[in-house]
Amino acid sequence: MYADEKILIGCNENTCVSLLPKLANRHGLIAGATGTGKTITLKTLAESFSDLGVPVFLADMKGDISGLAKIGSETEKIKANVDKYGLAEKGFKYQAYPVEFWDLFGQKGLPVRVTLSEMGPTLLAKILNLSEAQTGVLNIVFRVADNNSLPIIDLKDLKAMINHVVENKAQYEGEYGAIAEKSANTILRSLITLEDQGGNDFFFEPALDLNDFIRVDENGKGIINILDAQKLSLSPELYSTFLLWMLSELFENLPEVGDMDKPKFVFFFDEAHLLFDDMSAEFGKKIEQIVRLIRSKGVGLYFISQSPADIPDDILAQLGNRVQHALHAYTPKDQKAVKVAAETFRPNPEFNTEDVISELGIGQALVSVLDENGVPGIVEKVDIVPPQSYIGAIDDAMREELINLSELKPKYFEPVDPESAYELLLNKIESDSNLESEVVPETKEAIEEAIEQNQESQVEEAPAQEAPQEKPAFGLGDIIGTVMGGSQPAKGKRAKKSETQKMAERAASQAANTVAREVTKGIMRGIFGQMK
Repeated sequence: MYADEKILIGCNENTCVSLLPKLANRHGLIAGATGTGKTITLKTLAESFSDLGVPVFLADMKGDISGLAKIGSETEKIKANVDKYGLAEKGFKYQAYPVEFWDLFGQKGLPVRVTLSEMGPTLLAKILNLSEAQTGVLNIVFRVADNNSLPIIDLKDLKAMINHVVENKAQYEGEYGAIAEKSANTILRSLITLEDQGGNDFFFEPALDLNDFIRVDENGKGIINILDAQKLSLSPELYSTFLLWMLSELFENLPEVGDMDKPKFVFFFDEAHLLFDDMSAEFGKKIEQIVRLIRSKGVGLYFISQSPADIPDDILAQLGNRVQHALHAYTPKDQKAVKVAAETFRPNPEFNTEDVISELGIGQALVSVLDENGVPGIVEKVDIVPPQSYIGAIDDAMREELINLSELKPKYFEPVDPESAYELLLNKIESDSNLESEVVPETKEAIEEAIEQNQESQVEEAPAQEAPQEKPAFGLGDIIGTVMGGSQPAKGKRAKKSETQKMAERAASQAANTVAREVTKGIMRGIFGQMK
């Protein structure tokens, strides 16, 4: 709760621990085993930032964070803590908070959409678990699209671009490097999996404007943006990549503001270990750089996970505000995690931190925050201040009512399919086909007549010692065979051609071009038709 111009986190018999707003953008960590109270701490902090006028983003992995939108109700445990620590006198009251619901699948909130161009090949390669070679091909596809003004908005655009680049690789390899068809096919297969995970809904327009996350209501309270992640958690690559995209976008687009009296925006990363699993060293350095520098843009990052060991050391070192709930040392690995957690705190001479971590009850935590000089405070064992909103999930009817009342619904609810790479490539194919059909006006009858004349001239001019061939030397079958890559007439000494024969061959050549175009059009329409 927000009291005395500080964020009150927890209290014990001797003291209360509060976070200074001007140091809230020094980032933080909320850790603890399942069922120890991390969600309560998350809600308490989110409410405090909202009261402070700071917008918040967080993911709802189980559905119970939605209770922030509903007025809280008294329980025996909450009443006991409120009375014990005099929270009512400090301003504690049951209330609801301004909430905006979001959902990548558009089922339990406003749809969240991102264009593939905004996501970029690097993060997309992480979603698809591509190898270095496959990532290289994906980079070429995006580069060709950028250089030729072919926007890649959704998955059908990307498929069309991959096919276009592969079919024209002789044109592009000189400038961009080798384009392996095998890698391209692997990417296409991976996109099918991404479609099954909901990629067709996520990669679309209108794309999310992150400025719509950074808002306050008419009373000056920060909007709490809740991303429903119950279904999304089943697609961890999509979940983690979306959060990393948000972090990157905030870092690249927000202006430098230096030290502020309070954060401009606070971002909670739940299930933080998903962000760092199987992350390359290069990617990890990029994230570390963002975490280190984004505070100068007024953004506070709070990672939520079971253990501090889930966070890379270079990033863990940037998290100055710590809340550690209970950890249980059942295995050697658990014992190591407890030791790591204890070592991240400034020791308190009153107790052994490592021992206390395993003895904490539900709703209790070890807390250390930065003091006015930015120095980590001595760790304290406290009872976390209870949330003032409802503990639990709201019902579907209330959620739907809040979504319908959102001022952002007209902007995001209906999808838009603009003209992009898929449509532009398809239009180009049809335009080229129409242009060529005007240049070659031969009818079926003209083609057949030319072929017949060609056959007759070959019979008339054949040497006397050679018997007439039953199969024409150059017929429609040869034309189709040549178009489709079959055998061609052998090279060597040939008889002088008559004018009639030359005209016939020219007509036959034009016929071959016509057949080739029709075959190509059929193939491309088949490809694009299947995508459509």
